[in-house]
Amino acid sequence: MFNLFKKEKKFPYIKKGEGHPLILLHGLMGGLSNFKALLDFFPKKGYKVIIPSLPIYNMPLFLTNISNLSKYVIQFLIEIGIEKATLIGNSLGGHIALIIAKKRIDLVHSLVLTGSSGLFEKSFGDGFPKRENYEYIRKKSQEVFFDPKIATKELVDEVFHIVNDKKKGMKTLYLAKSAMKYNMSKDLSVIHQPICLIWGKQDHVTPPEVAKEFHRLLPHSELYWIDKCGHVPMMERPKIFLDILEKWLSKFDFDHENFFCKI
Repeated sequence: MFNLFKKEKKFPYIKKGEGHPLILLHGLMGGLSNFKALLDFFPKKGYKVIIPSLPIYNMPLFLTNISNLSKYVIQFLIEIGIEKATLIGNSLGGHIALIIAKKRIDLVHSLVLTGSSGLFEKSFGDGFPKRENYEYIRKKSQEVFFDPKIATKELVDEVFHIVNDKKKGMKTLYLAKSAMKYNMSKDLSVIHQPICLIWGKQDHVTPPEVAKEFHRLLPHSELYWIDKCGHVPMMERPKIFLDILEKWLSKFDFDHENFFCKI
């Protein structure tokens, strides 16, 4: 799918389809491929799907934090002329979506959060204490999913490479810590866009209690559960995830929404 990769000035991204824009924001250890099911499905349903590549490892270390990632996405949306988009974020991507929704209401029509950080999340731990231990990394990668088989050797190898690369490992830790410090419990009441929460019942990274707290604090949120599913529902249970999301989006009349897009 990466033959769809584009670059608008300094912003690399994938874009497919036409219609109301869905902006997909991946997590800290995730990537563009995590949203393959959405990229294949929603353009056929009359949506424009856009996946920016977040510069997690490209920012200077002292600027590597969730606030600057949020600013990057805001600049990206402005650069490509997107207004009133639906931001769909997993894990760290959901946290970024919440920050943008709070700061730039003009850019955000609605949010979809799945396994989002912003209130509480478990991490690999301080400094990846056993980062050179492949079995430790494999086990931690498997814990992200209900079905450990989803954590393929290719996926585990990628995580192992990241945490054992000195620069990438350090930036990963900086971002993880900045996300934990940027708690949004006092901010959520001012976010009034419609919000769809799609959560794995067996999410061990952002447990079900986190989803319930998001639902309680976000004024216009709806909460949907996926059973036998961990932290990355769109990867682990894509058909169910797509069904929930399509039905939720169908409630809006996007044909009469006022949004502008250059691309």
